[in-house]
Amino acid sequence: MVDHVRGGRGTMRETNLAIIWPTVAMAALIFAVWAVLLRQRFAHIAANRPVAADFANAEAVGRYFRPVERPAQNLANLFEMPVLYFALVPLLIVTGSASGIQVGLAWAFVVLRLVHSIIQIGPNTIRARARVFIASSIALFAMWLGFVVDILPNAGARM
Repeated sequence: MVDHVRGGRGTMRETNLAIIWPTVAMAALIFAVWAVLLRQRFAHIAANRPVAADFANAEAVGRYFRPVERPAQNLANLFEMPVLYFALVPLLIVTGSASGIQVGLAWAFVVLRLVHSIIQIGPNTIRARARVFIASSIALFAMWLGFVVDILPNAGARM
């Protein structure tokens, strides 16, 4: 399976490479949330000039930035479940398991994470956010399950 990856340009199946685009979109989402975080924090600093005590320790910083904490919370969320996504993508590519179904599930995961970010940074409707989070987690679980099912028949031959 790895030979087709090393074969050079044009030898890898297009569906195998298609998994890269939702991954790029996921990275773009992370950078976008980071930009929102910076914009909101700088605006908060400009409107509420801090004093030394506001940055004395982590608790003081948390209190100072509490009015604009949701982008920071969302950015932290993007380094939780998505870590499992980012770990899976290279495995899918190297094993040639990035099927059309996997790509579809990847796009579903990324779009659901985008919706989750919009909800959390915006209205923060807990019920809607929880539903979207659960749906994205199911999509990611399905990706991992599909990967394991795909490689299981060949696992014994490779060991």
